[in-house]
Amino acid sequence: MMDTALDEHSRSKLRWRCRRGLLENDLFIERFFERHGSTITVRQAEGLQALMDLADNDLLDLLLARKEPQGELDRAEVREVLALLRQRG
Repeated sequence: MMDTALDEHSRSKLRWRCRRGLLENDLFIERFFERHGSTITVRQAEGLQALMDLADNDLLDLLLARKEPQGELDRAEVREVLALLRQRG
């Protein structure tokens, strides 16, 4: 179930939910959706949702690997999606 791909409607809602106020974060997120949007799983969506609950600056610190997930965020699905978000060109 967790590795089930999201349907198109859920992907669209998730992408809308991921819009950020900080351009740098948006660039990471756009690149993620370009590369992985069509194959994102329920599990990855849950990890992404957890990251989207963060303040913009906290999210950027994670995306730039200035920090690593801690506490409630330190979960496998968060680390998995964070690794995908951090992938370079």
